[in-house]
Amino acid sequence: MRAVTQRPDSLTTTLHQHIAQAIAAEGGWLSFDRFMALALYTPGLGYYANDSTKFGAMPESGSDFVTAPEMTPLFGQTLAMQVGQALEQTSTSEVWEFGAGSGALALQLLDALGNRVQRYTIVDLSGSLRARQQAKLVAHAHKLRWVDALPDKFSGVVVGNEVLDAMPVQLLARHGGQYGGVWHERGVVVDGDGCFAWADRPTDLRPPVDIEGPQDYLTEIHAQGEGFMRMLADRLARGAAFLLDYGFGESEYYHPQRHMGTVMCHQGHLADGDPLVAVGLKDITAHVNFTAMALAAQEAGLQVLGYTTQAHFLINCGLLPKMERLPQEQRATAAKLIMEHEMGELFKVLAVGAGEAWEPVGFVHGDRSHRL
Repeated sequence: MRAVTQRPDSLTTTLHQHIAQAIAAEGGWLSFDRFMALALYTPGLGYYANDSTKFGAMPESGSDFVTAPEMTPLFGQTLAMQVGQALEQTSTSEVWEFGAGSGALALQLLDALGNRVQRYTIVDLSGSLRARQQAKLVAHAHKLRWVDALPDKFSGVVVGNEVLDAMPVQLLARHGGQYGGVWHERGVVVDGDGCFAWADRPTDLRPPVDIEGPQDYLTEIHAQGEGFMRMLADRLARGAAFLLDYGFGESEYYHPQRHMGTVMCHQGHLADGDPLVAVGLKDITAHVNFTAMALAAQEAGLQVLGYTTQAHFLINCGLLPKMERLPQEQRATAAKLIMEHEMGELFKVLAVGAGEAWEPVGFVHGDRSHRL
């Protein structure tokens, strides 16, 4: 099946060639999760490994999208209430942040938590982002360290804001309806013009639930995200993890009406659904199946401590009194964190912990764990 494609421009030629070589080495077909990993993380070339701006509030800055910490410092200041409680509850003094982006969230947390954090460890594969983070966080340099992998065992509070959505996913396509339809794994090939194109292969892989309806259906499964949760369970000796991202529980994720999947790209603050063009110049994401993440963590030994919307979580952690002290314009920006048609409902927060269960403040009202 031919995608609407174009030849790569000079900025993406090297990455295009690198991925094309990987496709050839695999016999001419590459699963989408492999393609996504190469497009995002190939050293020096992939989207998160090159020097593009990525994070920022306005496209004029050369950025592609804005995350909550860039929108308003109240995000990190409010999250700090939860992180501080977790540090105290688990008798730890270290924060581990995955995918720290511009460093904005780390700065907000470090400023707010003060001496309650003795060490702040950033787990990030991107050398260019690491340099940006070091410049932003120079005032806290004595507490900081960067690693590209977790140790075999560690303790502390883990924070991941918009990390799970950037983990590669496999694409599954059903041709035909619920009864008699055939499932395929969708991958990437190089067509006769040298462009990337879609190609489907029959597969034994299936979504975790049966999907009703007579329609063709495209969706994702999240083996890498589930593997990340199992790794946390294996290595987190004492502590908790708070993961904030856009996504759904399983029943909503695989709803019959969500038949086009959730893979989305972001470039210049515009969204599109074609990851096969401008490779390396735009972000590629997929919504998170939070049921799958919670189950993977639980089955590997972690406690599910809470699951709720970002709006409920931040309000529980004291956002509203902080907003009231802001000037009107800043208050309106901060309100986007909790408004239903902005980030408040689509974004969710999942908390898991090692050891005995306890109630984090962010979930005292509106916990949806029972709906996972």
